[in-house]
Parts: sequence; C-alpha cells; structure tokens
Amino acid sequence: MNRKIIFSITFCFITLTASSQIIDKIVAVVGDEVVLMSDIETQYLQYLASGNTETDDVRCQIFEDVLYQKLLVHQAKVDSTDVGEDEVNKELDRRLGSFVSQLGSEQALEEYYGKSILDIKTEFYDIIYNQLLSQRMQSAITANVKITPAEVNLFYSEIEKVDQLPTMPTTIQISQIVKIPVISSDEKSRIRKKLISFRDRIKGGEDFQVLSTLYSDDTESAKNGGELGFVNRGDLVPEFESAAFALRGDEISEVIETKFGYHIIQLIERRGETVNVRHILMKPKVSSASLLEAKNQLKKVEDLVNTNKLTFEDAAKNHSDDISKNNGGLLINPQSGASLFTVDQLPLDIRYVAERMKQGEVSSISQFIMQDGKKAYRIVKITKKTKEHIANLVDDFTQINDAALNSKKQLEINDWVNGKIKITYIRLESELGDCDVLKKWKK
Repeated sequence: MNRKIIFSITFCFITLTASSQIIDKIVAVVGDEVVLMSDIETQYLQYLASGNTETDDVRCQIFEDVLYQKLLVHQAKVDSTDVGEDEVNKELDRRLGSFVSQLGSEQALEEYYGKSILDIKTEFYDIIYNQLLSQRMQSAITANVKITPAEVNLFYSEIEKVDQLPTMPTTIQISQIVKIPVISSDEKSRIRKKLISFRDRIKGGEDFQVLSTLYSDDTESAKNGGELGFVNRGDLVPEFESAAFALRGDEISEVIETKFGYHIIQLIERRGETVNVRHILMKPKVSSASLLEAKNQLKKVEDLVNTNKLTFEDAAKNHSDDISKNNGGLLINPQSGASLFTVDQLPLDIRYVAERMKQGEVSSISQFIMQDGKKAYRIVKITKKTKEHIANLVDDFTQINDAALNSKKQLEINDWVNGKIKITYIRLESELGDCDVLKKWKK
C-alpha cells in the first residue's frame, strides 16, 4: 500500500470546477471523518486530466489513499494533534500564489473560478488543514524510525537478488568562484536621486502606478502598476519587508536598498501579518570598466588555481563574491538540499559547460546573469561526476540509505494502519464495487 498519498489534492484549485459538477454522497466513514464521492471522483478526474488512462484499479487506489488520509486526520484529532491557523493560511497563500503566477493575476484567478480570492480560501481552508494535519500525523508515526548501515546493506542485497537495482542517472557536483562587478558610488547616487524625484512627484499629485508602469525595472509588477499582491511576513527580502510593514495609510517609503536594487514602496493595504504594496525598482547599471575589472580580478584567481598556488576550495573561500564561498564554492541543489545534480537539474547556463567537462576539470572564465539580473563572471570546477550506472553501495550509498529508510517507514505505517483499523469505527458503502485493496478496511 503506497503511503505517499499520491492522489491527495496537492493542486486542489485546479479541480474546483470539476468537483462542483459531481453529485455528492457519503461513500465511507472513518471514525468521525466522512468520505464523499467527490473526494474520490475529483482526484480521479485530476488523474485523467494529467493524460493517464482510465482504469478501475486507479479509482480503488484513490479510495484507499483517501481512507488512509481520513484515518490520519481522525487519529490526529483523537491525539489532540493540531495545525495552526497561520500555517494553513500560509500554505493557502503559497498554493494560490503559484496558481496566480500561472494565470497572470489575482483577477484572472477570480474570473476563472467565478469567486473572490477570499471565497476560494474559505472553500479550501478545511482541505488544506486536513492535508497538513495528516502530514503531521504521518511524520509522528515514523519519527522514531532509524536505520543502520547493516540494514542498508541488507536492503541492497535483497533488491539486487531480484534484479531490481535502479539505473542511476549521471550526477555532477560543481564548485564555482564568482566575481561581481562593483557598482560605482556615482551610479548609486544617480539612482537614489531619480527615486527621490519620483517620490516628490507622487507627493505632488502624480500617480504612483503610472510611474511604476513607465520606469520600474521590475517588469512583472510594473504590468500591474507596481502592485505585488498580498504577501506574508517572511516572504520578502528583509530590508524591503521591514519598510513595507512599517508603512501606514498610503504612505511612501524612503529609498530602500536591497540585493535587487533600489526601491520606493507605497502601502495599498495591510491585513494583520500580510501586506499588499506597490513599488518602483531601479537597478544600478554596471559600467564596462567595472565589468572588465571584475574579469581581471577573476583571471588572477584563476592563474593561482591553475598553477596550484591555491586550491579551488581555498580560492572560493577567500576570493568568491557568491554565498557559495561558505561551502568552498560548492553549489547546493535546491530540489534535494544535497550537492549532487542530475544534468536536468543544473541551471541552464552551467549545464552546457558541465556536460562536456571531466571530473577535476576547471572551466575558463565566463559571464553569466545572476538571479537578481546582475552580470557577473565565474569559473567552475567539476568536483565529482558519475556516469549513468546501475546503483551500487559505493557511489550511491546516500540514495540507497534513503530508499531503505523509506521502506522501513512504510512498514511502520502499514503496521500502524492495520492496528488502527481494528479499533476505529469504519463503514464502507459498495459504490465502487469490489476493490481488493479495500478488503482490509471492511469489517
């Protein structure tokens, strides 16, 4: 039984319209939790909408996953496990924000569903609450599950015997040394004066939204007159957030400096720990002389590395301008939190170079665009590279360890489910016919 709850309504907003068309009725009760036909059919429609083939087995699996989630929620309430309102609202805002970015604006989202943002949040509050509650309960069940190296070896031997060792993709570990051009004081002063003039013009009666549309370097928010939409405390860079939450009425901030450039901010509305503001961003321009100086500085570092006067790691620690210098230049994969990347996970501007380099090789200097839009120079080193291969304990111990731990957690969850089924009130209707996977749930 797969306990990843793969059919949970992770993207529940997508299926709102479909679920409203399902004739609802109760098909199961788990403790005090009710399972509706729409709980099953909505997720089944989502499964089909993803391009999958229609099958009764999948509907049965969805039914079991929903029963499992309801059992988790029921037991969490029995154990007085809870999820805070702030946590639910933050998750709601995160998912809504993702969907807004797909549709283009909050207005587009409201038009798509024919509901206000507030109504959408209200409708899905309980769904998100139950999802978070079930996740917390599942974590509690497996919190004490540990695994030893001997168990990892045994797990590996067992899957090797049945010829089920997976093929591991090519992985690459990369370090970098970055040089960022210095912005001249004259350029910083020019930008500040320009934003101060905008601030004075707005105070004199000009429209902030018009000026943002015309002049802001944040091209996305400029389309909406500089408006960012409601964001939670903690979602913004510290300097911007501090200024935004300090504003009152339609007050306009002083000039604020962040890693993205310089801003002025106007408050639109504040609701507790969420705020909606508009801003004008201006990014200082890097002179060609500063670019050349950064490149020359990196060339000196490159020469020290190539002549073995400095290790790449020490050069990164002492001379790189990027935060990766704290790891000796090592890049961290944001998807895994580890230092290994598959080729597809690499940033595009590194992938082309890294694919063609060998382990231990150092690249030549190249210019690239950082996340904040600034130009910089870097050299990269392939610190480790493994080609596609059948999994083994030498190269892939971490991944095999994780798989073995997950397998052990799965057994713990299965034991928990079997035990709770025996002592929990469960009633199933026969709406979905006979499903073998549901036999253990029937009493």
